[in-house]
Amino acid sequence: MIIYNVTSNVHESIHDQWMIFMQHKHIPEILATGKFVSARLVRVLIEEEMGGVTYSVQYTTDSKETLERYYQEDGPRFRAEIEKLFGDKVLAFRTELQVISEH
Repeated sequence: MIIYNVTSNVHESIHDQWMIFMQHKHIPEILATGKFVSARLVRVLIEEEMGGVTYSVQYTTDSKETLERYYQEDGPRFRAEIEKLFGDKVLAFRTELQVISEH
């Protein structure tokens, strides 16, 4: 099991708009690609010196190969849409996590 984690710092001026977009459009559309089995949106509970509010979206997929297909077939379109809508008001970085065990 692989978790594709996207951590985003969201400027206060677009926070509410971003939250609606993520919950009602972006996350459902990424799940609709069929490449992820679940997604979780969580708030990061540390205050950033640069301000804003930080969130992490964790998308769970079955394998690294499926994640690579997402990168090739879908990722650029979703990134471009966020860039177009929010520009530099959202700063994001991505990490890949491998689930070792769950208890």
